[in-house]
Amino acid sequence: MLALRLALLFPLIALSTCVHVVPLLVLALLKVLLPLPRLRAACNPLLTGIAASWIGFNNGLWNAFTRTRLTLLGDTDLQMDGHYLVLANHQSWVDILVLQKVFNRRIPLLRFFLKRQLFWVPLLGMAWWALDFPFMGRYTPKQIARNPALAGRDIAATRRACAKFRDIPVAVMNFVEGTRYSASKHAKQGSPYRHLLKPKSGGVAFVLDAMGEGLHGILDVTIAYPGGQPTLVDLLGNRIPEVRVRIRQRPIPAELAGGDYQNDRAFRVRFQQWMNGLWREKDDDLAALLAPGEV
Repeated sequence: MLALRLALLFPLIALSTCVHVVPLLVLALLKVLLPLPRLRAACNPLLTGIAASWIGFNNGLWNAFTRTRLTLLGDTDLQMDGHYLVLANHQSWVDILVLQKVFNRRIPLLRFFLKRQLFWVPLLGMAWWALDFPFMGRYTPKQIARNPALAGRDIAATRRACAKFRDIPVAVMNFVEGTRYSASKHAKQGSPYRHLLKPKSGGVAFVLDAMGEGLHGILDVTIAYPGGQPTLVDLLGNRIPEVRVRIRQRPIPAELAGGDYQNDRAFRVRFQQWMNGLWREKDDDLAALLAPGEV
């Protein structure tokens, strides 16, 4: 049965991807060639409209081919013309589809920070480039130790991306843990949280610094899978009974906007303390969402 479902769904997903990505790339190339900034800016709603249609088709497949129940809790008064920083825990590639299902056409198109290697994913890499998704090197401490110049490259990439987002409605997405949760990673870190890895504050700080007053608030999203941590095959195979999502809208603390996270140690400590407090609350939210019974 699973093989039959996958044999049906994969061609539909591939066809939809081709149908949406080809005009997306044509429009993106046209945008690059246009001589005037206002003409290039006029392409942005068309590009995001194609992306929203693509996501909408995938959401339709979710509804038609699975019985996965999506339970949404918390602050759902959202704005399509808002300017948000979206923070979420990360357990599975399914998280991205959950976020897209929750937020598509309810807030601006989610822009993720992606590993640079993902640019080479057939069709999708070019689509992400066309939609101005930022590509990051994400260098390891060992790589930076060998070549200190690498330390500033991701910061510069963040600033370039955020500069593009200042004048358009945007939702900048950040998986703060930096990697998908696993029990082995949790143990290796010695994480103080029951259900989360330690948060990485630097990326959040750089976005707040680069965007300045261009961001209106934070959407703090907690994703829970009461049936266990799933895979994409579990979703396509209709093996996820329920996904629970809590959204908290948070103001951006004025004292944390515009600080020098990299060079000001006192500011860095304050920022990390704020992030750790947010993560403790998220850990409590996740524990409640994972508890048996109705939420």
